[in-house]
Amino acid sequence: MTATTKQQHPHYFIAGTDTEIGKTLISCALLLALGRQGSAVGMKPVAAGAECRAGVWHNEDVDLLAAHSNLAVPPALANPYLFRQPIAPHIAAGLEQRNIDISHIIRCYRNLASLADAVVVEGVGGFRVPFNAREDSADLAQQLALPVILVVGLRLGCISAALLSAEAIAARGLRLAGWVANHAGAAEMPFADENCATLVDRLDAPLLGRVPHLAQAQAASALPYLDFSSLLP
Repeated sequence: MTATTKQQHPHYFIAGTDTEIGKTLISCALLLALGRQGSAVGMKPVAAGAECRAGVWHNEDVDLLAAHSNLAVPPALANPYLFRQPIAPHIAAGLEQRNIDISHIIRCYRNLASLADAVVVEGVGGFRVPFNAREDSADLAQQLALPVILVVGLRLGCISAALLSAEAIAARGLRLAGWVANHAGAAEMPFADENCATLVDRLDAPLLGRVPHLAQAQAASALPYLDFSSLLP
């Protein structure tokens, strides 16, 4: 299957070069695009950092994915693991005396895939974030076996981070369906054009768009800068 072959069931895994580089923004924008074709739902298997509102624990990323999905699903399927502290998931899980079980996440994903035409699974942090003593988020991506979209945060060091992430994705036998350049910082990155040009030359996947710094980082505002046509059914 080539990078431009369209998916009959367009389910995708959104990975990032780091944390806080716009994975949720791009995931929500993709949900808007997929939602025009059919039912689309977002999934955040593991989220760390929550606040209690009216007796219910909420994570901002999880709430945004739900708000941009056009299919209501049980929260326990869309977000199997929610931890209160905004720290590394395996540490947060240890503090709460819980264990992140990838097989449980896979079951939740399959339930979602049976309900929706499209599922967008957003990873946590970078591509290799520990879940427990033996497994990490790359193991989850490998078992899901979905095409991967890599969000590259345009900041100093992004070239190496993007190339190393792409190597790790390929090493797991996964297809990099495309990548997005996102100006995640408050200011434009110096020599951003040159950095993007280098990644275009070196990444074996299409550039799906380059999102500038947005005064309000909203999916609807980011969507005009993105071309998801190769990902749609």
